[in-house]
Amino acid sequence: MSKAVAPVVYNQAGKKVQVKAEHWYHIQASGEAEQGVIEVYVYGEIGAWGITANQFVQDLRAVDDGTSQVIAAFNSPGGDLFDGLAIHNALARLGERAVGRIDALAASAASVAVCGAHRVVMAGNAIMMIHNPWTWAAGDAEGLRHVADVLDQTLEAIVAAYKAKAPDIDEVELRRLIDAETWLTANEAKTLGLVDEVTTGVEVKACLGQGQAMKRFRNAPASLGADKPAPTKPEPVTAEDAPALALLITQGCKEAGISNLVEPIISSTKLASEAVVKAAIGQAKQIHTLCVAARLPELATEYVTAGLDTTAVRARLFEKVVGTGQGIEIDNSLPINDDPASKPAAKQPDVHNIYAARRAAQTGHSAANRR
Repeated sequence: MSKAVAPVVYNQAGKKVQVKAEHWYHIQASGEAEQGVIEVYVYGEIGAWGITANQFVQDLRAVDDGTSQVIAAFNSPGGDLFDGLAIHNALARLGERAVGRIDALAASAASVAVCGAHRVVMAGNAIMMIHNPWTWAAGDAEGLRHVADVLDQTLEAIVAAYKAKAPDIDEVELRRLIDAETWLTANEAKTLGLVDEVTTGVEVKACLGQGQAMKRFRNAPASLGADKPAPTKPEPVTAEDAPALALLITQGCKEAGISNLVEPIISSTKLASEAVVKAAIGQAKQIHTLCVAARLPELATEYVTAGLDTTAVRARLFEKVVGTGQGIEIDNSLPINDDPASKPAAKQPDVHNIYAARRAAQTGHSAANRR
């Protein structure tokens, strides 16, 4: 009988925390779960914004005894393809001990990852989504052609991952489904061979409230939060309540270290109610932390004023960071109060002025020779 190991919860690099964010990641070893079974919960995005392959593999190694069954449970909109492939291969290396379980959603990179398991079990009302790889890019024509070639290569990796799970699948049909961004029911996934068993399940909800994440896809079902109706507007606050709510925002922002966001919170909440105001302060703090991590703290005011949630902010920050082409690294670790002051950047040469000065000098030299 395997030795019981205490369960561990991770969500931030370098520190164990009780997860209260929109995504969570939990490894539960034998002791709390069924004896001889290790459960890995991949609930959230795969990659830098959520669960990295390195985190997954290192944490699994820390509790794996080499004999216990490993159940990897997925409720994920996907994310970074290469992290998904790494998780796929990590599960494949476990051989028959690995079981992939789709609790609600395995989309994009998550569908690639779960197919690395020897056996895949899917809830009867869960969904699997397969689609073409995509990315952001910037550069000249030759650089963009290279990006397109890389996308073609990664498509082959995706096809290979699905065929490893379902070797008898019709490859022409598989490629057609991938190209069409296909959302598969449990029975459809089983027919294709990507799932071995369909079980009963509960009502499918948006993946941990990540409706914004679903909007990146073309054909996401409304049941996953991609097309939710706008919430009913609350009754306007009375004149007597407004000063008290404004004071609540001021004090709350001061305690949270985001006093610069008082006006944006007032603007976005319209002082609707105490509950709305408190929720907005908490969300503003998270947005501020994300912007600081992305080295773009100045954008927090804009995002809070617009009333964006943290998922939308993550997406916009990622677009801005990648779009700059400067290779800015996003730090996902907990904020440190004693960060060293940033070094001043060296002044870049003004190429236009240099060439203008050279042309002027050459013109003057030529005129002198003609005299």
